[in-house]
Amino acid sequence: MDGRIALTGATGYVGGRLLHALEARGARVRCLSRRPEDLAARVGPGTEVVLGDVSNPATLSPALEEIDTAYYLVHSMGSADFAEIDRRAALAFGRAALAAGVRKVVYLGGLGEGNLSDHLASRQEVGRILRESGVPTIEFRASIVIGRGSASFEMLRALVERLPVMVTPRWVGTRTQPIAIEDVLAYLLAALDYEPNGGEVFEIGGADVCSYLDLMHEYAHRRGLRRHMVPVPVLTPRLSSLWLHLVTPVYADIGRELVDSLRNETVVNDPRALEVFPVRPQTSADAVARALADEDTEIATTSWSDEALTPGRGYGGVRYGSRLIDSRSVTLPRPPGVAFGPIQRIGGDTGWYVDNELWELRGALDALVGGPGLRRGRRDPVDLQVGDAIDFWRVEAFEQDRLLYLAAEMKLPGRAWLRFEVEPDDEGGSTIRQTVIFDPTGVTGLAYWYSLWPLHGHIFGSMLERIAAASAVA
Repeated sequence: MDGRIALTGATGYVGGRLLHALEARGARVRCLSRRPEDLAARVGPGTEVVLGDVSNPATLSPALEEIDTAYYLVHSMGSADFAEIDRRAALAFGRAALAAGVRKVVYLGGLGEGNLSDHLASRQEVGRILRESGVPTIEFRASIVIGRGSASFEMLRALVERLPVMVTPRWVGTRTQPIAIEDVLAYLLAALDYEPNGGEVFEIGGADVCSYLDLMHEYAHRRGLRRHMVPVPVLTPRLSSLWLHLVTPVYADIGRELVDSLRNETVVNDPRALEVFPVRPQTSADAVARALADEDTEIATTSWSDEALTPGRGYGGVRYGSRLIDSRSVTLPRPPGVAFGPIQRIGGDTGWYVDNELWELRGALDALVGGPGLRRGRRDPVDLQVGDAIDFWRVEAFEQDRLLYLAAEMKLPGRAWLRFEVEPDDEGGSTIRQTVIFDPTGVTGLAYWYSLWPLHGHIFGSMLERIAAASAVA
């Protein structure tokens, strides 16, 4: 970890996570970017960001000076001529790395043998070009990467969440060996301590072999969804990609390449990576569970700012993974301790500040279907502790004068949270932020959220206004 590390692809899915992992270990990192000004604000204080564009060879030699290990994590799958673009980029990077005296290149490619899809063939061609550059190269070949935000996982998530009955093409039965993003990062980090003998290829995968269909069933199981799969052998990769474009967030061109790649078995045939590196990958089931748990943690610890929520905001709020989020704020000239007071007293005898008749009706309906309703009230009119019940909510997190995070325990077609944050401003006042988070269960949950969106907007918006008003007169 003593040498300087160059990282390409820091704005990508794997590269961005690798950057954080390297920074956490105190590594000296230099990120290569075609637009350094866009990346500079997203790196740690000890990380360099320099101009380094793999499509512009003249920028690479200066960017790779005094580099010990270079990670090559870029590809152009969204472009029509991605194979040629990636070929030229790999040639340029290999030549520049050799000229600059880079000691080692680490590359993440794709598993597969035989008659490969264009995407997999290109990924493996890039690895060959780097290995033949004259710079010692470690090429990791992986199958589907499971983690929140990966194209494969988001495609799987959207299919299972939105389609109670799925017409599944033949490719969903192809054998694959998915690997968790945490295990991919572990291999990439372990490569820093390994000296390759020229160019070496390591096949990496999770602890079990399954199919994409198995992954969809596993995701449905983890989310408590009942899904029916109807196999249809006539769906070609092109038709499948257009279908994916309608129901998933993956662009049609990328979807087509991903689907085309799924016709190839992507399993580990050479297990040497397990002998060389101290990584013991998790199962696909554990990887799916971890992805969902990581999403819960990230949502719970994210402070939702206006800037983060503005892009894409519309009817129904903002989508974050499978979650739907509605956040609003109000600023008032009162210190945090005063602004937080009405929040701390919410529920029980105080009520919910607005439309208490509607809350009482919701509580009665909840009790009717076996939920707790409003009958639990709250333990104390002022004091709060983690684990306390507040009507049909439960306190998941509490920080005096700063945070109240409630998990809904009423009967819902999904999971819901209500979060209040209070932050001081520069003028002695406070900003109160209220965030509603809903994790819908299938189509029923989506229908619930979108149909009640206008009512929820009125209730929660008015609630925040009344809380601010109560703070102003305290």
